Amino acid sequence: MESSEVAEKIREVEEEEHRLEAQADFRKLTGIYLGIVAMLLAITTLGGANATKIMTNSNIQASDTFGFYQAKYARQTSYRLAADILEVQLAANPTMPGAARAKIEDRISGWRSAADRYESDLEKGEGKQQLLAKAKSFEAKRDRAAEQDPNFDYAEALFQIAIVVGSVSIVAASRPLLRLSAVLAVAATLLMINGYFLLIHLPLE
Repeated sequence: MESSEVAEKIREVEEEEHRLEAQADFRKLTGIYLGIVAMLLAITTLGGANATKIMTNSNIQASDTFGFYQAKYARQTSYRLAADILEVQLAANPTMPGAARAKIEDRISGWRSAADRYESDLEKGEGKQQLLAKAKSFEAKRDRAAEQDPNFDYAEALFQIAIVVGSVSIVAASRPLLRLSAVLAVAATLLMINGYFLLIHLPLE
């Protein structure tokens, strides 16, 4: 065998070793990258689960609070109507004995006070005004969670696709596939961040 052939063989062996070493490094780095993507997927899944839980719980709490508000409104209306009826009776009977008139006036005053407490009760926080504000705060939490949820859903799907494409890139030792996976992962990361902070509002319809 001539020296040129020997040199060619040595060069081929060195190139093959270099290629195998590069592939090993590529697979190792891709494995680390996929681990990071899997971690981000877990964070996204947690965010999506929390958004769904908040959305459900806040909707129930808003509904219950509005129900309590309606009950307060009905009781307030009944007290005011009762007081109005007694006032009409007093006006229709100017000769009513003083003791009876005092009792009716005391009853009217009590019902008016009760109706006013149903309107606003700062001590217990259960007046109509306080209940309405509380219900609206629950609605705001529900609506925010409803806006967060699609971001997490889309991010989860993209992360999963990125992991699949990244896994295929390891088998095929394909850098273009890895780049595609990275693009998908970046898009998913942006959606995940937006899910937590709602920097941009996605159209829901």
